[in-house]
Amino acid sequence: MNFVALKMLTGDRAKYLGLIFAIAFCTFLLENQTSIFASVLKRTGSQILDVTDADVWVMDAKTEYFEQTKALKDTDLTRVRGVNGVEWAVKLFKGYPVARTRAGKFAACILLGLDDATLTGAPRKMLLGSWERLREPDSIVVDNAGYILLFPDEPLELDRELEMNDHRVRIVGISDASAPFLSNPVIHTRYSQAVNFVGRERTQLSYVLVHPQPGVSGEEVCRRIEAETGLRARTTDQFRWDCILYYLKNTGIPVNFGITITIALIVGTVVAGQTFYLFTLENLKQFGALKAIGVTNWRLTGMVLLQAFTVGVMGFGMGTGMAAAFFEMTLRKIARGAQALRGWRARPGIARCRLRGPAGGTYFHCWPERFWQDHALIRDHRVAGSKRRRGGIVREQRWPFASQPANPVSP
Repeated sequence: MNFVALKMLTGDRAKYLGLIFAIAFCTFLLENQTSIFASVLKRTGSQILDVTDADVWVMDAKTEYFEQTKALKDTDLTRVRGVNGVEWAVKLFKGYPVARTRAGKFAACILLGLDDATLTGAPRKMLLGSWERLREPDSIVVDNAGYILLFPDEPLELDRELEMNDHRVRIVGISDASAPFLSNPVIHTRYSQAVNFVGRERTQLSYVLVHPQPGVSGEEVCRRIEAETGLRARTTDQFRWDCILYYLKNTGIPVNFGITITIALIVGTVVAGQTFYLFTLENLKQFGALKAIGVTNWRLTGMVLLQAFTVGVMGFGMGTGMAAAFFEMTLRKIARGAQALRGWRARPGIARCRLRGPAGGTYFHCWPERFWQDHALIRDHRVAGSKRRRGGIVREQRWPFASQPANPVSP
């Protein structure tokens, strides 16, 4: 009878395929929206997960999530260090300065000030440069997405300059930090420099990062810190979930995604159910014939359920495959873009020096461009066409970046 039920299901190819594609599209939309919803919520605590050195976060007693900070007193750090079970505790600053490039591009940034002595919380995933260079004066590490936002359509390059609160800073590293909830560049620097980039206030300490002693759990250290200091202490996982629950309770994100998911579920169910109902009505004669030869009602019900289960499994599998293929295509596109940007830094380059003269004196202007050149090549020629300048001479000197002098000059 199961074979008969499947033959009846596949007999009308149009309705059979219509049922499968209706369920597949509903599944694709549900999984797509659900994955986006989960990704958005994961971003709320991305900066918390990036700090892998510490297990416990200590904050003001009224702090509810990462973006909401109330500065602690400097003496709170000493109090936390005195709690039994704390191996070490360091300070962390968080602010939102505005970073400007020389070209005038600016953006509000998430600035994280790390402990000067230990650099606890520094990004460990680096695309270019090293987080150890944060010990240099006026140095910062910016995330890859933030670099692209500040320097669009430009290759990854170190030692670029930014301005923050009338302070000139240098980019000494480009990190692969997790994407924040908002599309702000994530910048890491030392604590002593971060407070100057934002502007000094009476109290500056945002968080205290704590590592428990061996054999003492993070939850136990949190209870001891809260009991002895009156501050709020949360483990990394607890603090991340606090951020997720805050956005679920106090924003419209779950409502918006919930409406979309509910509509997709209702539409998919109605379309598939109506089509399957019409399919069953058209096969009433066959079911009647089976009933006449002695097939019980439970057996007929089982045949209908088998048809529904078969269509549901095939539609769900196809929809899941569509969602996985869409995700894979998007991920590969992003990966190719990131790989192309990272590839720029491995290429040798060309530095052009243009001398204006003879009437222009010895003034020259140099700028780097990314071209592949395996050997040194010196070429002099007159400026032609649209690049013509009166009496001007362009001299190009090419060499690998490793041997490129700081101030190239044409011979």
